[in-house]
Amino acid sequence: MRYKSGDILFRGRMDSSLSQAIDAVTQTEAQNHYTHMGVVEVFNDTVWVYHAAPSKGVCKELLSDFCLNGEDSVIIGHYRVKNMDADAVESAIRKANKQLGQPYNYSYILEDEGFYCSEYIYHIYEQDSIFKLNPMTFKDPQSGSFHSGWIKHYKELGIDIPEGQPGCNPNGMAASERLAFLGMIK
Repeated sequence: MRYKSGDILFRGRMDSSLSQAIDAVTQTEAQNHYTHMGVVEVFNDTVWVYHAAPSKGVCKELLSDFCLNGEDSVIIGHYRVKNMDADAVESAIRKANKQLGQPYNYSYILEDEGFYCSEYIYHIYEQDSIFKLNPMTFKDPQSGSFHSGWIKHYKELGIDIPEGQPGCNPNGMAASERLAFLGMIK
């Protein structure tokens, strides 16, 4: 599969409690269980991925490192922004690079310091209107109650669950009509 700078990779659900909590409340299609995402930069035939990760903050890694979960590889959905010119892609990559080293935003509140993964991708493509912010939910769609993983997460942070505040998530962003699905990577 040929990668191009500006491509967006969506990583499948992992075993962590945070990954499972994200998937449980944001799944949009039965086949998609995306809980993490990053943007590709191809430089001198090397594929890099910019992303915001809980243990690393905003970082740039080799594609092979992005695709690994410990020692197990995970499923990755490969998408490309439709009708995006080279100048817009270059601008997005510059914006992605400018944020390297920012901390991870564990509160998932847009105004707070740092970035969570989908917030970071939203930010670097914001001028291109590819993604929209929506009211966030932390409730299990089956029960209508807050998911236990989110209750624990926000209790540890010592703040209220930001239910209904504007935000974004990988599953919702993968459903954007501005993206073309190119295939799965394993």
